[in-house]
Amino acid sequence: MSYWTTNVARHPGILRAVPRGCSTALDVGCGDGLLVRKLALVVPEVSGIDKSAEMVTQARSRSGDTFVEGDFLSADLGTYDFICSAAAIHHLDFEAALTRMRDMLRPGGALVVVGLARDASATDWAATIAAAPIVRTVKTVRRAHGPAGMPTVQPRMSYREVRTAARRLLPGVRYRRHVLRRYSLTWQKPS
Repeated sequence: MSYWTTNVARHPGILRAVPRGCSTALDVGCGDGLLVRKLALVVPEVSGIDKSAEMVTQARSRSGDTFVEGDFLSADLGTYDFICSAAAIHHLDFEAALTRMRDMLRPGGALVVVGLARDASATDWAATIAAAPIVRTVKTVRRAHGPAGMPTVQPRMSYREVRTAARRLLPGVRYRRHVLRRYSLTWQKPS
């Protein structure tokens, strides 16, 4: 099943961040497994975890990759060369999730988090208002839709809070705010 959302729009950047020689990857909040299936084309062993039984059932029905139904913060998962999460970290305790991802990453491994944050400042609102026509046009042209049953929740943290916490927890992290109402965190764990 093929579809496009503003989250799927970030997949190419996530895939470009997979480190050379990567043998294991984890997608946190994998939903129906679309990103796991894309990662499996370039990484030998890929797993996804999601708390939603419905999403994990959909993911398992679409591929033979490993999918875990459970809470990322407490599941027994191991370590990985690459960990990513697309629009899922705001469903979790941000600092606990980011810390766990950091700790599960092998030395030299890469982490990419794409997330949503709430507008909390005049600058945030100005950026959102300026981007609104672009977002609306892109969603219309791309016929944006996602899989049925995808859980949603409003983000609690502001862009500034995300950036501040990420810089504290992941020294040297690259933070970017994207036009399609997402931010990304990209970090490589020291070897």
